[in-house]
Amino acid sequence: MRECSREILNKYQIRKTRKQKDIFIDYLNQEIKKLGYEMAVEEGGFFKSRNLVVGDVEKAEVILGAHYDTCAQLPFPNFLTPKNIPIYILFNLIIVAIIFILEFVLGFILYSLTQNNVVVSLGSLIFCFGLIYMLFAGKANKHTVNDNTSGIITLLEVMGELDEKMREKVAFVFFDHEEIGLFGSMEFVKKHKKALKEKLLINFDCVSDGDHLMFILNKKAQKYTSMFEETFQCTTKEIIVTRSSNTLYPSDQLNFKCSAGVAAFHKNKFIGYYISRIHTKKDVMMDEKNIDILKEGTVKLIARF
Repeated sequence: MRECSREILNKYQIRKTRKQKDIFIDYLNQEIKKLGYEMAVEEGGFFKSRNLVVGDVEKAEVILGAHYDTCAQLPFPNFLTPKNIPIYILFNLIIVAIIFILEFVLGFILYSLTQNNVVVSLGSLIFCFGLIYMLFAGKANKHTVNDNTSGIITLLEVMGELDEKMREKVAFVFFDHEEIGLFGSMEFVKKHKKALKEKLLINFDCVSDGDHLMFILNKKAQKYTSMFEETFQCTTKEIIVTRSSNTLYPSDQLNFKCSAGVAAFHKNKFIGYYISRIHTKKDVMMDEKNIDILKEGTVKLIARF
């Protein structure tokens, strides 16, 4: 990997608060200039999302994206099984059930101590607000290698490989506020609606932890299936090109008409493909081979436009 990629991995993994993002944006801007590009900061929306845009969106034939914001550290992972929807739903139902049980136990204890329903209701309300705060505004996760430092690094590695002619074909965007609801990419689509039309967006999110690289193409992007299969090849990793109609992966590509989401997965014979460590302190895995595969394949793909 490039020196700037290693520097981000070592020093800039925390990008949750506005101040933390300011520090990262300043560093990223310096490094992008060294690579011969210019970066624009586009701010907008209710949350004042700041998307970092490199290249000419109107002239580009392909958009490469990755979110740069990071989440709060949680006691449980964001467990994803894109090809096994029942397991994904079951996991989330278990989390919800645990929350309800904790709330019930809290209410039981409060009522036993006070015999006062108002106190019980107030306790439940505080518990709910505390949970929401922990999910969205809690302590920043210090370990974000896979989610989504890996996506940022992938974009930088691709940037460094493009010659002048290829640079005209592509624009890069680092999305803000993915973690709280894909708001950054939503604002980007609103701002560039006419320019985007059905332009292909490739979104890299959680690509460094897993031996199975999956490319999830929505309906409009399925015309590029053979192109993805031909340009992303590897003998040591499994490459899967699939459809969004039978694969669930919630990330910024969902806001685009023509898009491919890219992620790395582990595989279990019972539950299939899965991601299991993100949003926790265990998000520390960086498989550089994944980055190399994605870099080389993306460069080949851009050359075909």
